[in-house]
Amino acid sequence: MPRPSLIVTIVRKGWGHTALEASVKAGATGGTVLQGRGIGVNEKGSIFGIPIEPEKEIVLTLTDSDQCDTILQEIMRATELEQPGRGLAFVMPVEKVVGMPHIGEEPKG
Repeated sequence: MPRPSLIVTIVRKGWGHTALEASVKAGATGGTVLQGRGIGVNEKGSIFGIPIEPEKEIVLTLTDSDQCDTILQEIMRATELEQPGRGLAFVMPVEKVVGMPHIGEEPKG
């Protein structure tokens, strides 16, 4: 039985599509890009004394656990996550999935 996992990638604005393309190239069947704001230790800035909250893109990639490492490595390479201030990614186990027969659903019958 497949074990689903969720890869969450948080990148700078404009890089969500790059992360999404990388995940599909590595075997994911798709993903979702959300808009967000946040600040990290490498992004403290202000304009005229007003703090800036940099815009982010959050990419959600649901996949089988067996593919997770391959997809994560490709996302890291494509989005330059090993460099400071480029973003981050993490993986979470998913207990149940519906609406995606190829991930997590048990066959009916």
